[in-house]
Amino acid sequence: MRVRGMEMASKDCVKVAVRVRPFNKRERDAGSRCIISMTSNNISIQDPRNPQNSRTFTFDFTYWSLSGFSRNKDGLFVPEETGGRYADQASVFLDLGQGIHDNALQGYNATLLAYGQTGSGKSYSMVGYGANKGLIPTLCERLFQSIKSMQDSRQCQVFFSMLEIYNEQVVDLLSKTSRSAGGLRVREDQQRGFYVEGLRRVPCDSAAQVEQLMEQGTRTRTTVATHMNANSSRSHMLIVIQLKQIFSKECITKQSNIYLVDLAGSERQRSSGSEADRLKEGTAINLSLTTLGNVISALADMALGKKVVHIPYRDSVLTKLLQSALGGNSRTVMIATLSAADICYEESLSTLRYAERAKRIQNKAVVNESPTERLVKELKAENAKLLLRLSRLGQEGRKADDETKELRRLLTHNELQIQAIQTLWEQHLQEALKDWETQYATITQERRMMQMHPYVMNINEDAQLSGVVKLFIQEGEWDIGLADNSPRSLCIRGLGIQEKHAIFSNQQRRVSITPVSGSKVIVNGVPVSKRIELQHLDRVVLGSNSTYLFIGFPSERSGEDWSRYDYDYFQSELAAAEGFHIQSLCDDQGHRPHQPDPSLLAVFYDYIKLMPMVTEANQMSKELKKGVEFKLEIKNLAMSDSKGHDLEKDIAVRVTSVESKQVWMWSKAKFVNRKFLMEEVYQQQVVGGEGADRAPLPRDRDPFWDPLEPLHLGSAHLWLQSLAFRIPLEEQVEVVGPEGTEEAILQAQLVPCSPTGLPLGEDDILIDPSELLGKRLDFQLVVDQCCGLRWVKEARNRGVQIGFQVFDCPQPLYTPAVWHNVNPLLDHRVQFTALRTSQELLNFLQSNALVLELWGLQEGCSELVSCMDGVKMTQEDSIIIDKISASEHLTAETGGSDLSSSLRALHQDLEQLRNSNAALKKENSALREQLNSARNGVENNRGRQERRGSLRPSCDAEFAKALKVFYHSMTSVRGQLQRLRRHKPSEEADLLGLRLFVDEHTYLLKDFSEQLEQCVTTLKQDVAAIVRRKREKSGIWS
Repeated sequence: MRVRGMEMASKDCVKVAVRVRPFNKRERDAGSRCIISMTSNNISIQDPRNPQNSRTFTFDFTYWSLSGFSRNKDGLFVPEETGGRYADQASVFLDLGQGIHDNALQGYNATLLAYGQTGSGKSYSMVGYGANKGLIPTLCERLFQSIKSMQDSRQCQVFFSMLEIYNEQVVDLLSKTSRSAGGLRVREDQQRGFYVEGLRRVPCDSAAQVEQLMEQGTRTRTTVATHMNANSSRSHMLIVIQLKQIFSKECITKQSNIYLVDLAGSERQRSSGSEADRLKEGTAINLSLTTLGNVISALADMALGKKVVHIPYRDSVLTKLLQSALGGNSRTVMIATLSAADICYEESLSTLRYAERAKRIQNKAVVNESPTERLVKELKAENAKLLLRLSRLGQEGRKADDETKELRRLLTHNELQIQAIQTLWEQHLQEALKDWETQYATITQERRMMQMHPYVMNINEDAQLSGVVKLFIQEGEWDIGLADNSPRSLCIRGLGIQEKHAIFSNQQRRVSITPVSGSKVIVNGVPVSKRIELQHLDRVVLGSNSTYLFIGFPSERSGEDWSRYDYDYFQSELAAAEGFHIQSLCDDQGHRPHQPDPSLLAVFYDYIKLMPMVTEANQMSKELKKGVEFKLEIKNLAMSDSKGHDLEKDIAVRVTSVESKQVWMWSKAKFVNRKFLMEEVYQQQVVGGEGADRAPLPRDRDPFWDPLEPLHLGSAHLWLQSLAFRIPLEEQVEVVGPEGTEEAILQAQLVPCSPTGLPLGEDDILIDPSELLGKRLDFQLVVDQCCGLRWVKEARNRGVQIGFQVFDCPQPLYTPAVWHNVNPLLDHRVQFTALRTSQELLNFLQSNALVLELWGLQEGCSELVSCMDGVKMTQEDSIIIDKISASEHLTAETGGSDLSSSLRALHQDLEQLRNSNAALKKENSALREQLNSARNGVENNRGRQERRGSLRPSCDAEFAKALKVFYHSMTSVRGQLQRLRRHKPSEEADLLGLRLFVDEHTYLLKDFSEQLEQCVTTLKQDVAAIVRRKREKSGIWS
């Protein structure tokens, strides 16, 4: 396509709009609060963790669709009050869609990009729902209205194309033929730029026809997603509308390309708990979105005057096709959609930053002239010359029959070419109308069948793709599965679907499903293995994750709302059937179900989101014969920090090799990335038909494998309070796993000692911990033995290590590794020293525990090594802690060598002593008189005071013994309390089981009460006896 010479390119920036959607059910249940505010075209976002930290952005348009709306009688969402701030679909189109419409009619290329995380409202803004039509259908309606009103002055031709980009493959969603392996190719032409070779262009002459084509494309998109095992939220959808306007009188043709792009979900993984993946760059799933970001950043830098060497248009399929829209010949609008909920803060902030870069891009839009019209003009011009030559030959009367015949032949040929060009549109339109009539007949037949028979319809993660596929269950028996060679078969595709998967039966107005042996069928969250009758609105899952909603006979339908049975409903039901639901999660953490913790809700919804992905990963592992199983776990569900506070919960995936029993733990981010890589391998080896002859994937490129690393199995708490009194502590502590399971019993000691490592005696016990302040404290941590290691019981070729980190020690320390033993002797001893005990360390000892972490080792993985970088040692090889007081102590020692500073300090001390001495002289003169008057009483009191003074050391020692006994007895009481907390009834317990649980719980509670009462009573009796003996010896009762 060439540009008219009279048109001058003008620079204009990409227009960017931001729209905030209402809270969804997940956010309402989580009690989310709004962190977004809008004033005019400014939008501010507040960090929920730090309310003082907020960012403000400015855009061309901002739309508040969070609140202030109601539904009218026509089903439209409108502002509650006239002139309210709520932005409805009409106002969004007025600002954005109308501009695209006007630009297209003027002959400019126009592009609309929708960007945002999955579920942020992109599809609602672009396509709409029900009566609330989005930008695309409204734009098409207005476009054809304009064409109809201007048909007297110009002839308009509209072509419609629809494609999808997934994993760098282009799929024609309107193609009549089967999908080619690897998708369609993207070519480059000097005049046309990048284009999709073989993409079907369908002529349209009405908005209804466009709507029908979109429905057809959506149906194909659903089928492709099922066949490719693709996640629609990770694919890009492009609609291309080509508008050609032919002005016969002016001999001008304007041709515009309208690109309407629904980009893949932009959500990013949380940084906490996500580690770098060695295969992170191997996937092409996110390549287009990543490259688009790089292109936008490069163009934004160029607009700011920075030197940009390269703009990576060619690095992905998407950016090739959008080259004209970004920095090229197009007028472009981007709408960024986001959530205002605090739990979506990171994703929303990322979206705003992305949009801010995009608004700096400058395009050079021009009015386009079609090469087809130029050819017609050239042919007409040539014909005019031929006619002129013919007339001249006739006037001159020359006998030039041969020349005249040749001229007339050329004239006829040119006229035929002109006629062919001008009639090509009518032919294409007639063919398209025939297709449209066929499609319309199919839709009409489907609607008629819906009013006659029961059926199942698909439920997709993308709401736009739900309800597209309908399988009608007519009278008799119907086989459902991969096979379609029978007239009574219903063909479906998907992971885990067998050739003959199940049998639907419709007999006497009763519909049932019977699974075939070995196939996976779930009804209402419960696996079934035999015939079961279906009821209206039952949920059916076939294979790994092919989800369907059963719609009963028309007489059973009472007009209820089916929309609540969405994809999340299916997954929540499956999780509840496995015993995982929000009520049990809150009960485990001591929260009331009607007041759930938002952090627990976030974990719950992450769990629901990952469930189908784990199921699909297991099925791919089975079909590819990888021998690997995946299982979801909640990280830190029952674990706490050194203060006893709950750790932040997160989702992890446990990966187990069935044959070797090797185990990996993957974060959510790592698993999601690996899942996309698994899909690539699956596509190549199974769907692509290359499984038989393809060489095995190298292990370092296999997404199902990872190098072995030590696994964190659980932790135990050794409370440090006894060290504040210099009382030794010996305990058996339970190592609790992330989900509350007992992993082992650990025997450990805390031993106060001398600098040389000798244990302190009872006389060194302190009554008041503050006596430690400023003094040296030495103690030893002794890890004696680990008993009942569940990790080693499962596989004897495993080992363990214990890790710990004391106070401000810069690096964690580890015990030597022990292998192949369920009850290994560790006998590991480490000494720690505080040179001058600070108040901070004393507070830590009185309120914190030492967290002992259990690490699991496997054959082939490296052992954990204590890093001593930054660790300071005493001369006795004791590790120095409490660095602040230690540095002060060392500074004081080194400062003694500085003679001048010492002299200044001595002078200051001398001055203070002089002042004190003068005050004491005055006090002594006053006391001397009192001393002389009480001289006689002093002699009698002296003997009594000596007796009392001699009692103090012995009384302190007795108090220390009593406290030591009390601390040791409270250790067992604390263990009984932990057992009470973990003692819960089984999910499957019947009435008898619940009665047994109540009896056991009553016994444990009684035992705990008796132990606690005995400890307190013993302490009271010991203290009373000490006080009584003290008073008797002091002569008070004599």
